[in-house]
Amino acid sequence: MNTGIQAFRLRRTAAVAMTTGAVLAAGAFAAAPAQAVATPSVAAKGGYAMNNANGASLYTKNADTRLSTGSTTKIMTAKVVLAQRNLNLDTKVTVQKAYSDYVVKNNASQAHLIVGDKVTVRQLLYGLMLPSGCDAAYALADKFGTGSTQAARVKSFIGKMNSAAAELKLKNTHFDSFDGIGNGKNYSTPRDLTKIASSAMANANFRAVVKTKSYTAKTITKTGSTRTMAAWTNTNTLLSSYKGTIGVKTGSGPEAKYCLVFAATRGNKTVIGTVLASTSVNQRGTDATKLLNYGFARLG
Repeated sequence: MNTGIQAFRLRRTAAVAMTTGAVLAAGAFAAAPAQAVATPSVAAKGGYAMNNANGASLYTKNADTRLSTGSTTKIMTAKVVLAQRNLNLDTKVTVQKAYSDYVVKNNASQAHLIVGDKVTVRQLLYGLMLPSGCDAAYALADKFGTGSTQAARVKSFIGKMNSAAAELKLKNTHFDSFDGIGNGKNYSTPRDLTKIASSAMANANFRAVVKTKSYTAKTITKTGSTRTMAAWTNTNTLLSSYKGTIGVKTGSGPEAKYCLVFAATRGNKTVIGTVLASTSVNQRGTDATKLLNYGFARLG
């Protein structure tokens, strides 16, 4: 046999063998199953995370167990306000002594509103959601409830909160306060709160508020001069510690312990969720971080 032809045939055989081997190796690699993502353990009594795009569950722990919600209640407070017809966010509200007395009596978190000042609805929403002002919550409930007395207006507003929960078909949620300082019947679940937050996040004004780290309001005093309030800082530390965080609200209390409703975006994917009754301020952030990481890992 011609030695040139023989050498050519040997080279072609080797090339075919190498190509076949590479294809088989690639096929074996592609067929190898992806490593499962380990389900995280959280200290919170209840937790839930979902794909905000379609509502698909990504994580559950006692997701439908009724628990105290603390100031995460204020997500619904803001949602109800922003759902009002013909809402003008620049409408001014005069701060009443009752709002100040309320936070002092309850030793509640506050926006430090000053009696007699005129503040806008927009400013009250920032005061509600950033420093978790119960005085701001009272002012909004008084403004947007109906009735001839403060008590009647507050009762009316809480009724609107429960109606909004019913519209979302939430069977494990009930409000008896406008701020989370409940009277025995203020509760929700990790799944329900996440659905409330997801609905609220559909509103551009809500999204603008809850992603803000710090806000300074300029109010009109009762003498007509302008007052610059001390800056309100968002209690949601994930805004600084977790890349892509876009909201939404913290909560705490003797019964509620430490709560956090959270949302973050990576590319075109958003994970939103809730942890209720965690063991500390730092731990609720750690719990939420675990659920966000897990959620994004599952979404791929």
